[in-house]
Amino acid sequence: MDEETFNLSIRKFLKVVGIGSQREIERAVAQGLEDGTIKGDESYPSHMTLEVGGLNIRVSFDGTIKLQ
Repeated sequence: MDEETFNLSIRKFLKVVGIGSQREIERAVAQGLEDGTIKGDESYPSHMTLEVGGLNIRVSFDGTIKLQ
């Protein structure tokens, strides 16, 4: 195994996940504010599941998205 290749591929994957997730959340919040379905002071429980096929990894992460 090449540690450098391994670490770089993990970082690249996590960057894609992080940037993509942030964009989707920001888009949903902007749409909710525009539609009037949210006020902008809410907090939302959040859940993310990481799965890696072939490694039998399925890990869940929980948190809160706060708008104010």
